[in-house]
Amino acid sequence: MAVLLILFWILVSFTSFWIAYSCVCLLRNYSSARKIGIPIRVIPISHGNPLWMIVDRKVISLLKYLPFGNGNFTRYNWRGWEIEDKCRSHIEMGDVYMLVTPVKNWLYLCNPDSLMEVFRRRLDFPRPLEIYEMLNIFGPNLSTVEGNQWKAQRKITASCFNEQNNEIVWAESISLADSMLRYWTSRASIKSTADDTRTLSLHVLSRAGFGKSFKFQGQEERSKLSTSTSYKESLQLVLDNCVLIMALGTKFLSKPWLPLRLRRVHEACVLFQRYMTDLYEDEKRAFAEGRSTDRNLMTSLIRASNEEAKTSNGLTESEIYGNMFVFNFAGHDTTAHTLTFAIMLLAANPMVQDWLSEELHHVFGERDPDEWQYSNDFARLKRCTAVLMETVRLYTPVPVAKWTENKAQRIKVGNLDITIPPDTMVIPSYSAMHTHPNHWGPDPLIWRPSRWISSTNSTRSIFDEDLIIPQRGTFFPWSEGERSCPGKKFSQVEFVAAMAGLFRDWRVDPIQGDGESLDNARNRVLNLIETDSAQVLLLQMLHPERAPLVWKRR
Repeated sequence: MAVLLILFWILVSFTSFWIAYSCVCLLRNYSSARKIGIPIRVIPISHGNPLWMIVDRKVISLLKYLPFGNGNFTRYNWRGWEIEDKCRSHIEMGDVYMLVTPVKNWLYLCNPDSLMEVFRRRLDFPRPLEIYEMLNIFGPNLSTVEGNQWKAQRKITASCFNEQNNEIVWAESISLADSMLRYWTSRASIKSTADDTRTLSLHVLSRAGFGKSFKFQGQEERSKLSTSTSYKESLQLVLDNCVLIMALGTKFLSKPWLPLRLRRVHEACVLFQRYMTDLYEDEKRAFAEGRSTDRNLMTSLIRASNEEAKTSNGLTESEIYGNMFVFNFAGHDTTAHTLTFAIMLLAANPMVQDWLSEELHHVFGERDPDEWQYSNDFARLKRCTAVLMETVRLYTPVPVAKWTENKAQRIKVGNLDITIPPDTMVIPSYSAMHTHPNHWGPDPLIWRPSRWISSTNSTRSIFDEDLIIPQRGTFFPWSEGERSCPGKKFSQVEFVAAMAGLFRDWRVDPIQGDGESLDNARNRVLNLIETDSAQVLLLQMLHPERAPLVWKRR
């Protein structure tokens, strides 16, 4: 009994100390924010607190039922609140405001000129590397380094995302989309849209990243067959459990007393590393002997690094592994989730499907998919690209974060000159900027891909369409400036090729419930997208299987 009492008082003392310390930090940060002269909102718990992130949504959902449950705490104090808030806070408070928390102050910015200044001043507003350090699973990479090390890595890695690699992405995406379509059209109902698009994305990365091609298998086929190679299984396990790996580390996961599932994740990490090592050694020998090999991201990265090493410093072996992991981590679920959102939105918008099909027949005619050419056809698929742009405008998968590090920084926001204190997070308000009526017209919350298309004459002929380029600073799903995503074109080619393979000759509809009209089924899908999407690691639909689909030939 005495021991329990001691433990109780230790817990009470620790909790009291933590509350007192948090209050002191909150007052200090509030005082600092007041000096800036911009609107302020105060929240008592940092929404980046790891323990709070585990329970934030459950606690907030309960508090909203209370009489005082609609204040700043329930509005701002949970992960991904920006997605629900959209541009509401900026319309209320202006282009810039501050969230004060006990840990850091978070400045939110929604002004195109100011945002471009932040993106351009990379050294003044670096990425907060403490957030990205967990990505150092296999070695330092573009996401976890700064300064000269970042410049060297960026120069070498950027050369690998080239047109030759885009040709591979194009061909592989079309082939896999065709196989996925055959699987989907052979069934009366498809609930595995999200799982299957993840498979497509994984296989594109396998081929373009490592030179490994795999036959597409739908969700039901994978459950019946277990013929996957060890490499493919390891990559799938690593990517599926990347958050767990980043949180616990590969060394901890190797402990023999852990559950078998966790030890298998460690085995996958070891196997993936071994595969990269073997490929690295083979490519080094081929480079030294002057032999040509299959060109993919991994081999291109090794060769570019070896070329750079002739005049300066190339990448270390661990930097090559680190960047290959980040390429896979960044390119897997981002594209898969975006494809899932787009397919669901198209299922609810049959007129957009018709609009897409018109372009695809115009560009490809009756040519078979294996005759479609990246060099001649990709740039002509403006409507397919518009579907991508409109989808990532409303459902941006990855947020962008900057900070002031250890120096105060001055910046102009409209007519206001402000000084941002050191150690302040600076957040480009992507969700607000992407939905602000000042930049996207009177219907910014409506998914309307045609907003991206302009015509050079009044007849609006498909022959005279151009893709609209938005004002810089108003659209940044791949970030902006020097630190923009090097795989931007890679993801665009993959998405557009998949759209082309799926929608030229086929259409998709939601499965109707008992007594439900098709229009009501489409509205139900739209409602599911709106209410059942949230930021887990990335923005995604939480339960896409609740909207089963059916594919029919046109």
